[in-house]
Amino acid sequence: MTFPQIDETHDPALKSWVASAMGHADFPVQNLPYGVFSPDRDTRRIGVAIGDEILDLAAIADLLPLEVREALAGTTLNAPFALPSPDRLALRKSLSALLCDAVREAALRPHLHAASQCAMHLPTAIGDYTDFYVGIHHATNIGKLLRPDNPLLPNYKYVPIGYHGRASSVRPSGVPVRRPSGQRKPPEAEVPLVGPTARLDYELELGVWIGRGNALGDTVPIERAADHIAGFCLLNDWSARDFQAWEYVPLGPFLAKSFQSTISPWVVTAEAMAPFRIAQPPRPEGDPSPLPYLWDEDDQAGGALGIELEVHLSTARMREAGTEAHRLSVGPASNMYWTVQQIVTHHASNGCNLSPGDLLGTGTISTPTPEGFGSLMELSGNGKTKVALPNGEERMFLEDGDEVILKAVARADGFVPIGFGECRAVVLPAA
Repeated sequence: MTFPQIDETHDPALKSWVASAMGHADFPVQNLPYGVFSPDRDTRRIGVAIGDEILDLAAIADLLPLEVREALAGTTLNAPFALPSPDRLALRKSLSALLCDAVREAALRPHLHAASQCAMHLPTAIGDYTDFYVGIHHATNIGKLLRPDNPLLPNYKYVPIGYHGRASSVRPSGVPVRRPSGQRKPPEAEVPLVGPTARLDYELELGVWIGRGNALGDTVPIERAADHIAGFCLLNDWSARDFQAWEYVPLGPFLAKSFQSTISPWVVTAEAMAPFRIAQPPRPEGDPSPLPYLWDEDDQAGGALGIELEVHLSTARMREAGTEAHRLSVGPASNMYWTVQQIVTHHASNGCNLSPGDLLGTGTISTPTPEGFGSLMELSGNGKTKVALPNGEERMFLEDGDEVILKAVARADGFVPIGFGECRAVVLPAA
């Protein structure tokens, strides 16, 4: 396994001439995430976040490596993601040097835009979206609620479980989510009802962006899987739990998931994450070893991610009162039974073709205890216990007007922390 290496772009002593980047909670110069933004109503551009500003990359293409210029001229990140790893690394190193060289300020300053004045879009034209289920504590917590005597099904520890989601309904942070309508069958009802979901929930996930793809019929060996990952984002895979309980047998999620998924618009690159690679937690004693096609010693030694994940909730009443959002949970991304490299390898193991700009979700990431539960279904015990909020309100599932905000920060001793930006959306009433 060859992961991106720590280099001069991660140096904690680096200082950018962009003043807001110094000490920025999400986007210091050591991060340099990519996104697609509109500086005006009619234009979409590829940009890099630096502090509170966005640098237009096409506008400074003549200062960047020749081999990346054409890829930056488009309006999505599909072409940059398809670049060979050395070219992506060359782009990062070039941007780092430009943004830390005060001599370059005069040339670059006209192409910086205040992020607060820009609209953000989906980073890629997403060809396919697959959601996995690799958060073992979430799987166990949910399993205990539904199957107390058999929380994890026998395949879980052998197969990275996933399902094909709906790419067309993925939206960037800030776009509201409308409460979906569909079929549900309460225990007391003789026949299913049709109407708005009564159990709308969020799911705290990481998104994984595919870089270089594979041809149909080809596989992605585990030792080369890291080369196919372009970067990461936050993902809220909204769920209508009552629809899900009724429809998921025998074929799995459908309308309970397809109405919308929300992502943070900035892509934290695989190269930026080099200092934050950590060892995959060892499997509990007695668990089976991954099958050979999913096993790589280097992946086990450095294939997990040192990221802290948070969920915050802001109700309509909180916002009217000017009250800060309440943090519902916090926990590490290392609570994943499979690494992101393993899910990429498994996805392509049958010859399925992955393409640049495809999106994978990790599945909900939770902890064994309530302070890190990644969904309201877990926090409320599937609607049996009310979650108390600081202003006296209570929740078992989401209500109209609620806003869910996901946040994340990657940390490692001796390095500058980097953030992912926000993944947020307000719940609107059903149509």
